[in-house]
Amino acid sequence: MKKYTIILTLVLTTLQSFGQHNKESREKIMALKVAFLTQELKLSSSEAEKFWPIYNKHEEQIDLLRNKGRLEFKKKIKEVGDLAKLEESDAKKLVLLKLDLEEKMVEEKVDFNTKISKFLPYKKIMKLHLSEREFSRKLMRKYGKGKKTKE
Repeated sequence: MKKYTIILTLVLTTLQSFGQHNKESREKIMALKVAFLTQELKLSSSEAEKFWPIYNKHEEQIDLLRNKGRLEFKKKIKEVGDLAKLEESDAKKLVLLKLDLEEKMVEEKVDFNTKISKFLPYKKIMKLHLSEREFSRKLMRKYGKGKKTKE
């Protein structure tokens, strides 16, 4: 009995540390992204004061929408066991859900751009979009290199 308790404790501790590590990694990436965007956009202190709260809320909304779709897909496929076993009606619901979530993401992006255009020039907004894309590319290149060397 004591042996099982120790094993269970080790497993739970390991799972918790993975969860914590994942959260720390995400926070580290966000900090790098903020630093990268700050450098690229060259925001004045007045612009930065207005920009970051709106940007952070926008990112949170986009993440929520993205995760909602991902969770629904995983849940449904796990329920049926395999994508091949998915009923046509359920597949249709999932496709329509995906389209609905994408539409909501576009609405969120339009709203975000409308808000920041009140105090940021459109050249900086363009620079933001390009810089976000560049940051993602750099992150993927770095991740890809690490993954290749591990294999």
